[in-house]
Amino acid sequence: MSTVMIIGANGGTARILTERLLNETDNNLILYLRKAERLSQYQNNDRVTVIDGDVLKTQDLAKAMKPADIIYSNVGGTDLGAQTKSILEAMAEADKKRLIFISALGAHHEVSGKFGEWNEQAISAFLPSFRESAKLLEDSDIYYTEVRPAWLTNNDEVDYEETTLDQSFKGTEVSRASVADYVLKLVNKPRQDLRASIGLNKPNTEGDKPRFM
Repeated sequence: MSTVMIIGANGGTARILTERLLNETDNNLILYLRKAERLSQYQNNDRVTVIDGDVLKTQDLAKAMKPADIIYSNVGGTDLGAQTKSILEAMAEADKKRLIFISALGAHHEVSGKFGEWNEQAISAFLPSFRESAKLLEDSDIYYTEVRPAWLTNNDEVDYEETTLDQSFKGTEVSRASVADYVLKLVNKPRQDLRASIGLNKPNTEGDKPRFM
């Protein structure tokens, strides 16, 4: 049995992962988010600790993660670099080493062709922070797995393939349920894909942009 800390626990993928962890494992959970009342349904679950907190308050974050064995980051935004720095500093203070980190396709300039060009424009405001975070992870001494999903859907399906940084990114979309499934595999096998960056996409979704755009 492990304790998994989910940072940004109100996110769509994080919510799916929380339910699967509770239903399919005996792990304990620390759910860390702003406005913790949004996850009030877990307040009386003896396997769940819900903490109202700001990722940028490093000391509070470090204190909250003390019982955790695995840290999962589901945060985002144009200040992701600052949030990543705080997470890494908190992990150092709390002596934690295993991080599963949600990033995005394009964080390493790895998406080619017309889709790559479209993606650069579509998330141009966010890519600098994803790239800053990627560099922070690479320069750290922690055992991270950086997860780079394609464009996310809410489709109720688990259907995905993985690519490494030395492979071309495939596809344009992937479901949140698929991302949660991959993260669950890492939680169950925490020595898998250490210090690696993994792209996730639904097979056979290649195109100039996602079909739903």
